[in-house]
Amino acid sequence: MAKKLIPLFAPLILSPVAIPAGQTVAKPDSRRIKSKLMTYKVMKFDQIAYSLYDEMQLQEEGLRFEVFSKALAGYYNLKHDGKLSEKGIITMVDFTKSSREKRLWVIDVHKKDLLFNTYVSHGRNSGEEFAESFSNKYGSYMSSIGFYVTEGTYYGKHGLSLKLNGMDENFNTNALDRCIVMHGAEYASEAFIEQSGRLGRSLGCPALPMEEHEDIINTVVGNTTLYVHASDDSYTSHYLDHANALAEMVQEHKLELPDDQERLHNRPEEGLASI
Repeated sequence: MAKKLIPLFAPLILSPVAIPAGQTVAKPDSRRIKSKLMTYKVMKFDQIAYSLYDEMQLQEEGLRFEVFSKALAGYYNLKHDGKLSEKGIITMVDFTKSSREKRLWVIDVHKKDLLFNTYVSHGRNSGEEFAESFSNKYGSYMSSIGFYVTEGTYYGKHGLSLKLNGMDENFNTNALDRCIVMHGAEYASEAFIEQSGRLGRSLGCPALPMEEHEDIINTVVGNTTLYVHASDDSYTSHYLDHANALAEMVQEHKLELPDDQERLHNRPEEGLASI
């Protein structure tokens, strides 16, 4: 049975701030209000995300909080835009890690379960042991970073394969045209690592071990989130909007905003002093 997420939202409650009689508070300018609100929402989202991250013991499984937090923000933004199913499945790839390491994780947010943690290949022109270069161009044979939404499956030369629809303009939106899919491969194995010192490479697809790819594909198929993370300062995404993510998170779990948070939204000049 899925655990309730309500305890994670305790940090959302703000303490009221008393104003001495006869005194007034200067009204801040709109840019300051907007900046303060955004700082507040990022802080609150990360607090909730870290509570979930810690409860699921994902650090012990090698998943960095930075990757998890961004993937979770993207999940809730994609859900806000109506692009996801009700599965609550998030797949994360961390291309800052060596291909010798297990750098793909699949989690169930609703059940707070880690479902899979395994190897995943990068494109042959992205690098050797590490993925260092990325492209959205056809024929680049590089991996593409960012957020994807999984689509349907088909059987191709690699067996069961999963179509991936890139969501981030200039980073992965050509994925369907490039036939970037999730599939199994013999070169995505520990045996290949022992032989070559690294995992084998694909033509840009996230290739998985043959013994696991069907189970993973059947779990994540049908409008779930895939986030491919890398150390790339040029990467931006409007799916990393913490305000939308926080709002969707609260709405999904049927939680009402506390009175003091409502005051922060509706009369920010009275609430900013508490941030």
